[in-house]
Amino acid sequence: MTEPAYVAVDWGTSSFRLWLVDRTGVVLAERRSGEGMLAAAKTGFAAVLQAHLSAVQAPDHLPVLVCGMAGAKTGWVEAGYVDTPAPLAAVLKQAARVPGEARDIRILPGIAQRDANAPDVMRGEETQLLGALGLDAPGEALVCMPGTHSKWVRVTDGIVAHFSTFMTGELFNVVSRETILSLAVAGADDTEDVASFKAAVKAAYAAPAFAANLLFTARSRQLLFGATPAAARETLSGTLIGVELAAGLTGAVPKTGISLIASGRLAMLYRLAFDALSVTVQPIDADEAVRRGLSMAAAAIWTNEEGS
Repeated sequence: MTEPAYVAVDWGTSSFRLWLVDRTGVVLAERRSGEGMLAAAKTGFAAVLQAHLSAVQAPDHLPVLVCGMAGAKTGWVEAGYVDTPAPLAAVLKQAARVPGEARDIRILPGIAQRDANAPDVMRGEETQLLGALGLDAPGEALVCMPGTHSKWVRVTDGIVAHFSTFMTGELFNVVSRETILSLAVAGADDTEDVASFKAAVKAAYAAPAFAANLLFTARSRQLLFGATPAAARETLSGTLIGVELAAGLTGAVPKTGISLIASGRLAMLYRLAFDALSVTVQPIDADEAVRRGLSMAAAAIWTNEEGS
């Protein structure tokens, strides 16, 4: 049986993912839970991690590499930031070691944009970028990374030049649950109303300043024309994503199109959105990207130290 070499962890705000990995990058075991930073801060980061390590029977000597919100100021150990313009290679060199643990546990830093006019931060996405693009990818890439807080990142020759965060996913959750529009989406089933979604994307992309008005049409169309709850849900989603794309697609788009790092339903929705606008995308699975990034970082950290 293949021997494990290290443990990789993607520790988000509300999610936890762990992989037991061998030296060739093959995943030997996997764990997923809702014990993200918010939950772990209450129960204890070390306790949460140890429970999952025990579940996959990770040997006591096995090192652990973590990316994401465990390295935030309110996380386990603050891992700091690499400032833009940030070479992705610099992320590998600034991992913070968790003190007081017998096991070697490192947390990768995030990236900070210390621009007074456009301050921004990312944690976890830098590891996906590393896995998706590599250390020294030549040329320019425009990367869209959907999520609760979507990121749009410009990378030039392996250097993160600029990025922007959009609270698209969080806004969808709030608007669909905490406003009058919750009545419009109540009872929505799993039916995909692609036509309503694409129409909303186009309308919001063409007139993002009317976003608040366009959102309300999810209810008014239902009251006046009998639109379904599923159509209302897709109108909300399409409007918010369309507004995001209107900002994200400002400026030049590389000839290769947009690098879309996403998984699951988000990958499907954003591909539909880009298709509605006739924008070419290069899809990259988000889970694979973060695993590759963690694998590259693990090899750089422990191989370099073994050779020093």
